[in-house]
Amino acid sequence: MSVPERPKRPLNGMRHIAFRVNDLEACERFYTDLLGMEVLFRPHHNLVYLTLGNDNLSLSRDLQGAVKAEGGTLDHFGFVVDNVEELNQWYHYLRSAEVPMVSAPHDHQDGARSFYCLDPAGNTVQPIYHPAISGQTFSSTGDHQS
Repeated sequence: MSVPERPKRPLNGMRHIAFRVNDLEACERFYTDLLGMEVLFRPHHNLVYLTLGNDNLSLSRDLQGAVKAEGGTLDHFGFVVDNVEELNQWYHYLRSAEVPMVSAPHDHQDGARSFYCLDPAGNTVQPIYHPAISGQTFSSTGDHQS
């Protein structure tokens, strides 16, 4: 069996991630109150979808006990900021809110700058400035042109 040719149009980025969490309410507060996400949709009390307008974060209550005690189930994920000054502001803001920090802001070899912190479920969150992707704007739904 031959593999079909990849579509000519590439994927348009990773804008959805889903977590199973032990404390749904604490995680929702972290992403809404501290990071500024908004509730997009709450189908029921064990599931909520959050957004910053161009993405989708799903938080579901772990009912099977599958969540690890520490570290979550992936290495980390990032939220892009538009410049280094904003990155530093986020670091000081989250630190003052007593969010557990994994690292201080630091430079990467590719020109990026980031830091790592933990959400209430123990997932590693990376606020990041990256010259290749920071500052991008997205069209609203329906404005996408082929």
